[in-house]
Formats: sequence, C-alpha cells, structure tokens
Amino acid sequence: MSHRGTRVLRLDALARVEGEAALHLRVHENTVTEARLRIYEPPRFFEAFLIGRAHTEPPDITARICGICPVAYQMSACQAIENACGVTVDGPLAELRRLLYCGEWIESHTLHIYLLHAPDFLGRADAVELARDQRAAVERGLRIKQTGNAILEQLGGRPIHPVNIRVGGFYRAPAPEELRPLAERLRQARDDALETVRWVAAFDFPDAATDHDLFALSDPGRYAIDSGAPTVMSPHERSRASREFPVSELEQHVHEEQVPHSTALTAALDGRRYLTGPLARYAINGRWLHPAAADAARAAGLGDPGAGDICDNPFRSIVVRAVEVVQAVEEALRIIQDYAQPPQPALDVIPRRAGGAGATEAPRGLLYHRYALDENGTLTEARIIPPTAQNQTAIEEDVRRTVQARLNRPGPAADDEELTRLCERAIRNHDPCISCAAHFLDLTVERA
Repeated sequence: MSHRGTRVLRLDALARVEGEAALHLRVHENTVTEARLRIYEPPRFFEAFLIGRAHTEPPDITARICGICPVAYQMSACQAIENACGVTVDGPLAELRRLLYCGEWIESHTLHIYLLHAPDFLGRADAVELARDQRAAVERGLRIKQTGNAILEQLGGRPIHPVNIRVGGFYRAPAPEELRPLAERLRQARDDALETVRWVAAFDFPDAATDHDLFALSDPGRYAIDSGAPTVMSPHERSRASREFPVSELEQHVHEEQVPHSTALTAALDGRRYLTGPLARYAINGRWLHPAAADAARAAGLGDPGAGDICDNPFRSIVVRAVEVVQAVEEALRIIQDYAQPPQPALDVIPRRAGGAGATEAPRGLLYHRYALDENGTLTEARIIPPTAQNQTAIEEDVRRTVQARLNRPGPAADDEELTRLCERAIRNHDPCISCAAHFLDLTVERA
C-alpha cells in the first residue's frame, strides 16, 4: 500500500525456511538505507528451563530446540557437561558420535538443497512443482535424505529428537554387523551425492560476494564436524591466514546483544560482523576434505580447496552444501568400515562443581553451549549460542547488497514482487533456522 509517498510491501509468510520472521527494507532515492531481519517468533527460554535440572538432562532437553538439527544440540550439550566434569569421550564412542552427526549433515543439507533452495534457481514455487518436471532429481534427494535419517534412527533410536544419546556416550552401542546395512545405503548415497554436486553446479548464480569475517571450528587433519578450535578468517586474510582460540574463550570474542526488532540476540565477533556455516567451514577446513569431495568441489567450479581456494558467493552456498554431503557420506563409510564395538556404551560422568563449554558444527554453523554445575550436578547457569542468531547481521547485509545491486541495474525498475523473491533467495542462501535463533517472510519495503 502507499502512505504519504512511502510504498510498503507486505508478505505475510516466507515459505521454505524454518521458523517465523519478517524483513523490513527502507529504500530512499533508489538506495537501500536499511535492511532489518525481524525475528518475531516468541523466545522459548530453553536456557532458563535448564537451570535447576540434573547434569544428565541437557542432551534430551536441548534436542527439542530443533527438529532438523537435534543432534547438533545433543552433541554440544554433551561436550559442555563432559568438559565441566573432566571427562573426554574418545575412541569408538567418539567415532559413533561423529557417525551420528554425519547422518544429520546428510539429511539436513539434502532437505535444504532439494526441498527448500533448488526451486529458487529453477523458477519453481516449491519442491512439489519441481517434481513435476524433475521427478528423478527430487527422488534422488529423498533417497539421500532417507539415508541420513536411517543413520539417526540406527544410532539414535529415531530420526527426530534421538533418544539413545546420553552424557558420556550412548545408552546402547551397536554391534558392527548392525551398521553394515547402513554402509550399503551410503554407497548408493555416494553416487547420488556426487550427482547432486553436478546438478547444483549447473544452476545460474548471480554475481555476489561476502566480506564478513568467517567463523568455524578447525580440526587439523580432518574436516571439522564434531570438534575443533573456534577459528576466524578475516576478509583480508583469505590467503589462508587465520587465528584460533579455545572453546572455553569463545565468549571473550563473541558478544551478543538484544536489538529492538528481533527476539533473537545478535552477535559480533571481536566487534565485527561475521558469518558461520558452510562457506566459513569450507574456507577454513577445505584442505582436509575427503579426496572425492575435493574432486567434486573442483569439478563444480569452487576452485581447489587443497590450495586454499574459497567460495565467497552466498548464492553458491548450495554447491558447498552438496560437497559437504559427499564429505559426510565418505566419512560415514570410513567410520563404519573401521568400527569396533566399545566395551561399554558410555563413560561414567561424575558431577562436580565446575563449568564447561562445548562447540560443534551444526549444518548451519558453529553451535556453542556452556553450563555451570553445583557439587550435585545441578545446572546453575546455561548459555546457548546458535548459528542463525550469529548470522543475523550478515544476512541483513547480504540482503541489502542483493537488493541494491538490482536497483542499480539499468532497465525497468524492480517491482515489489521481484524484490520479494530476491530477498527470499538471499535469506535462504543461509538456510536459517529461525526457531533455533529465537528463540519467514513478512516483508515490508518502504520507498521514499
């Protein structure tokens, strides 16, 4: 509608993202002066729920923060509690956890690629419409996702909010022969994942580039998933120079604050805007990709990750996610091949008065948990920093730049419908999990 010379566009809901939010754009004399991501989903107070609970409970409680990436919350919670109690889970138990996490990467990334993001590039409203003329592609995506779900179900007891995970390990550890059917499915998924990289690499990508600081775990010798040191790469250090710090010092660098337009906290990294997620992981860890994933990346036009090439076009994040699916499939196959059943499914984790922190790489980026316990193991403090909340300011800046580039283009002016599609695409590049953060798109454009 129009009011006093200002044009306002409203889109009541954004499809193909998880959660609820709105975007407010202010355009003055063909310049985008403000892009504000307004997360209005009610906060869910999980940190408050945890206070007074036993040290054994965070993995089950925090899993409910998200139905798409519950394992990320469970693994970060377990690490934080174990760190507080002086316990290190390694060997076969750690490998089982990594296998479980691979399953989540496979199913979550594939869900995003095929059902949420690909329709943007192919001019389709959704995956149902896409399936009408690319049925084989959508069926391929569903097969890969089902393989990820099968891993979660085998190790976690069910594919959503797994129930077999506990502090110290698992309630039950599988025998090697129980994992063999997964290997058969993963070999098929490997072919499908490689075809997925080829498929998405052929999409038409707008020219774009980020200059946000990049933030991800680094685990030298392997692609970071379930462990590593928080690592920062700045725009001026992309020759592979980076700096890292212990997980225990993360809150000395990442500072959160409340902004009036969002129920989610926003974050700055040493005072700077930053991005976490696939583009950051690929830049920081690319040299440790499995050879099959690295070959797929090179063939897809992402350059040579072994030589330090990175991807800074957020629209090409779908290609990086596809490469990470190949990585997760290959890693899962390796773990199953080398797996030996541990003598016990979990280590004893004896509570004590202490604090501990843990961080893992959720599909959408670095996820951090910190807890403080009393001598009985009762939680007295809880802090959770999810990836989408960290990415809010980067998303806003990417939207601003995307819209500004369109407004600067010669030819007919962009109407509100075109701008809406552009904003949705720019946001979906980051696969936001808004419920995780608040805890989309109602779009308002003001033109003066």
